[in-house]
Amino acid sequence: MAVEISNLNVLVVEDYAPARKLVAMLLRNLGAKQVFTAKDGREGQEFLDESKDLVDFIICDWRMPRMTGLELLQQVRSTYPDLPFLMVTANNDIESVKAAKQFGVNAYITKPYSPEQLEQKIRVLAQQL
Repeated sequence: MAVEISNLNVLVVEDYAPARKLVAMLLRNLGAKQVFTAKDGREGQEFLDESKDLVDFIICDWRMPRMTGLELLQQVRSTYPDLPFLMVTANNDIESVKAAKQFGVNAYITKPYSPEQLEQKIRVLAQQL
């Protein structure tokens, strides 16, 4: 059963503030129910720990200080095995893709990407919910 973006509460985890704001704005323009942001993996993990089942979808950068996106993915999978997780990264090498898939990433998008490409990834994942 497909889920509409307007029904999603999305957590955006990105250390680069302009990118974080841009993704959050895109999600709001697409009609996301709520958009939460975190500046690194640790802050994202803390938000998930405090907010329990408030998040329906995660969009996360790979390279961040304190806790990487891959480390956050590992944490998320141990607690929320079915929570959709979209990894955003400049890494487009096969080893990075394999590592992300090994830990259960649902989708992967490489930087730079257009707003249309991000929207398409989000819609594909929402269809799988």
